[in-house]
Amino acid sequence: MQPFSIPVQITLQGSRRCQGRTAFPTSVKKNGDPPEVHRKLPSSAGEDRAMLLGFAMMGFSILMFFLLGTTILKPFMLSTQRKESNCTTIHTHIMEDWLDCAFSCGMDCQGQGKYPCLQVFVNLTHSGQKALLHYNEEAVQINSKCFYTPKCHRDRNDLLNSALDIKEFFDHKNGTPFSCFYYPDGQSEDVILIKKYNHMVVFHCLFWPSLTLLGGALIVGMVRLTQCLSLQCGKYSTSVRDQ
Repeated sequence: MQPFSIPVQITLQGSRRCQGRTAFPTSVKKNGDPPEVHRKLPSSAGEDRAMLLGFAMMGFSILMFFLLGTTILKPFMLSTQRKESNCTTIHTHIMEDWLDCAFSCGMDCQGQGKYPCLQVFVNLTHSGQKALLHYNEEAVQINSKCFYTPKCHRDRNDLLNSALDIKEFFDHKNGTPFSCFYYPDGQSEDVILIKKYNHMVVFHCLFWPSLTLLGGALIVGMVRLTQCLSLQCGKYSTSVRDQ
């Protein structure tokens, strides 16, 4: 029986070591909080989805601020420099040379066309200055020589009839003042008929992204608050159980 005493002793010693290793973490959990609690707040799958939704809403709102700021707010700030005045039509005419344009005719198809360039010359009532009238700020940016740029397509007669209708409208206003907008410092001779970007458009451009950003931050804040309250509740329950 003596040859079998050594393996038995080794087995008993190994079992005692295993018991000693498992007993130490258990005592740590009884005397204090487990290390995992301090490293990460408890969360569920629903809370993770809510956090992801909140961060996605905040990221989307920041992207909208950037896009709207470059496409709408910047032109609006330039448009606010224009002052309102009265204009009277001097003369209108359609240029003989039509301008080139491109249009889409289907999938992977681009067509080339031409459109008539209508020019409307007006007189600023307050200064007597002659200026070229445009429909709005966008028309000045697209083509500063024409009153407007129509949608390009193949039907040349339709484009010409539209230009003639607008020409006839201003010809009937000959001598009749109408409101227009100009730069008071004379930095540009371009005058526009209407403003494309007003205060209501800017309000909506700022309100909805701000609301989305606030909603996303509120979702993230509520989830974090719920996790903190759950952690404090767990600590309190552990301390009461130990007492």
